[in-house]
Amino acid sequence: MHVHDLLQVDSLDLTLLWGEGPQLDREVRGVTATDLEDPARFLQPGELVLSGLVWWTPGDDRAKVDRFVSALEAAGATALLAGEKTHGKVPDVLVDSCRAHGIVLVAVPAHTTFRAVTEAVYLRQWGELSRRPTDHYALPANVRDELAALLAADAAPDVLLDRAFAHLGGPPCYLLSATGRVIARTPAAPRLTARQAVKALEAAGTGPTVRIDGDAGPYDTWYLHVGGRADAPPRVVHEIAEVVDGYRRRAAPRQAAGRRAADVLVALLAAADGGAARSAALEAALQDCGLPAGGPYRVVLAALGGEESGRVVSALAEALRHSPGERFAAGRLPGGEAVAVVHADPDAEDSTPLAEVWPALTACRPQAPLHAGVSASAATPGDLNSAFQQARYALASARAAAPDGARVAGVEDLGTLAELLAGVPAEVRAAFSSQVLGPLARAGSTSHRMLLETLEVFLAQHGSWARTAEALHLHVNTVHYRIQRIETLTGRDLSRLDHTLDLHAALLCR
Repeated sequence: MHVHDLLQVDSLDLTLLWGEGPQLDREVRGVTATDLEDPARFLQPGELVLSGLVWWTPGDDRAKVDRFVSALEAAGATALLAGEKTHGKVPDVLVDSCRAHGIVLVAVPAHTTFRAVTEAVYLRQWGELSRRPTDHYALPANVRDELAALLAADAAPDVLLDRAFAHLGGPPCYLLSATGRVIARTPAAPRLTARQAVKALEAAGTGPTVRIDGDAGPYDTWYLHVGGRADAPPRVVHEIAEVVDGYRRRAAPRQAAGRRAADVLVALLAAADGGAARSAALEAALQDCGLPAGGPYRVVLAALGGEESGRVVSALAEALRHSPGERFAAGRLPGGEAVAVVHADPDAEDSTPLAEVWPALTACRPQAPLHAGVSASAATPGDLNSAFQQARYALASARAAAPDGARVAGVEDLGTLAELLAGVPAEVRAAFSSQVLGPLARAGSTSHRMLLETLEVFLAQHGSWARTAEALHLHVNTVHYRIQRIETLTGRDLSRLDHTLDLHAALLCR
């Protein structure tokens, strides 16, 4: 399919705003919907780019528009299809920028959905496949026709795999995520746990495997894997992988809409309490995300370090999909963390704790620190803000416990004073430690460092003078003298439990 073919689809009512000659003859290889200011890393060469222009406002300068259009040019996009619904028309500054960068620009009227455009592209592509000479393909023409019809009807992946492999006798085949989640399988394929699926992907010679890259990086990668020694020619497997890729691209606009609804829900959770009006908005946001109006819920916050930080929502969503019986909505905070509201069904039999999934998720990008915090159960929508704060605290605790690694922490895991204090912001911990320890906090002299060591050992020995003296190779009278000096400098009495706890907490906060 070419760009000019799309303009001839009367039902779409598209308008060419700029484009000429060779640009209109470029082949369309796919469709991507985006409203990112810089979508280059999520685009593939030959794609049509659908944008509602949410990223642009009338007050923006030309440079912002040029950055967006130049990203399309660098990625090799065939054309930009800009929706008129957001601003009423496609802005002139975008027309000028597309002309300068040689990007075909087409206006999509408000009454034409992006889904309709996507369907028109893929139906045309599959129709062309069925009319081409069969010697270029391994799939029989009737199978390609059937798969094209199933794609148009939004068939599930299980159905697509079943029909795609039926002419080969229905060998065992799996569609797996990078973390071993079984997305779909043929009827002949036995059930696999996530761990077994990962091992199957890692093992050489267990059957043809084709990687299907997603738009959101390593956490969004799928694999089409034929198990055992089934007679499935590699060319057949690659063609079926293209069918699966078409399924993903058709689903992308719906997923983008779901992400936008989740972002609204997340923003409400993070906002200060606004009374009845906020409660009504929260319930409406839950409904828009397809979540029940009643709990129990739990809130999960996740953070991804390094250059992968922008993919944290995809990482968290992949982890949560390992529990298919629990519905969730995942969005992103302005600060970069991902937030998910999960409807925690207590009767779900296929629920998988995040801690079990985390190692496989971390293996997708071992160099990127990945942390999560999980709240306690929230019974009603009104309890979600409290659950959000719990999850934020648990996330801070996970980060403090393994700053360069990967960890999941739940509020129920905060069973010690050290774990509780780990979630306190570093600046607050430092201020508390300095206030309680006084001159000892600075340890500027040899004597102060010696006193600090004595305090640490004394508390570790549960206040035993004899064991402290033995551990430090000192006389008991020397220990008594040092403890008196510590009490004088800090203003704390170590014979009192509350003062002892103050000093213990101050040491933990250093």
